[in-house]
Amino acid sequence: MQQDTLVSHLIELRKRLLRSLLAVLAVFLCLLPWAKELYTLLAQPLLAVLPQGGHMIATDVVGVFLVPLKVALLAALLIALPYVLYQTWAFVAPGLYAHEKRLIAPLIIASSFLFFAGMAFVYFLVFPLVFRFMASVAPAGVAWMTDIDKYLGFALTMFVAFGLTFEVPVVIVLLVHMGTVSVEKLREIRPYVIVGAFIIGAVLTPPDVISQLMLAVPLWLLYEIGILIAGVAGKRQQSQISGAKID
Repeated sequence: MQQDTLVSHLIELRKRLLRSLLAVLAVFLCLLPWAKELYTLLAQPLLAVLPQGGHMIATDVVGVFLVPLKVALLAALLIALPYVLYQTWAFVAPGLYAHEKRLIAPLIIASSFLFFAGMAFVYFLVFPLVFRFMASVAPAGVAWMTDIDKYLGFALTMFVAFGLTFEVPVVIVLLVHMGTVSVEKLREIRPYVIVGAFIIGAVLTPPDVISQLMLAVPLWLLYEIGILIAGVAGKRQQSQISGAKID
């Protein structure tokens, strides 16, 4: 019986994974004709601050072909993410209790929104400031250019760093809900978190003060927001328990 149950779970997992992969592939094929335009859109914050006549370079022979494909694949993953998350939810939901289902669905939605918000924060705010700063400090006579593949790697690193940073409120709410840590303890360790935020900003961002501050400060503020939300949710849960006991 247990073996039959395991096999059925593996079959269900394979079905969900296949659907997710097909969804990403379908979106990728739709975006493929505009792969070059997608890379230009990704590189726009840098292209906008390059000196007149400045441009990016490709040092790899096949880079001009492969790099736009990578960007198209990344865009396909992001566009298909809601469907992929739904497939994940559909796989794990049957094994969850009712109260767990009520918690996980909002967490999935919130975490997706916050990750996209982190990416938008990088693209529209961090990149323009950082690139303008870099352009201003370039020595005279130095042509400031970058390889398209290295720029893609830099952009992905920043997107992931800020996307994960914006997940802090979700992590805090989840930890408090699970009883791993209390709101009081989170407030108590606030000074260490602030120091840690600036260390993380120094490690994950380029060696300039602007980008480090623009990661550290939001990380700190999101930590405070997470504490606030966790405190409100805890009081609401406590009142619901008290009301149930009275009934």
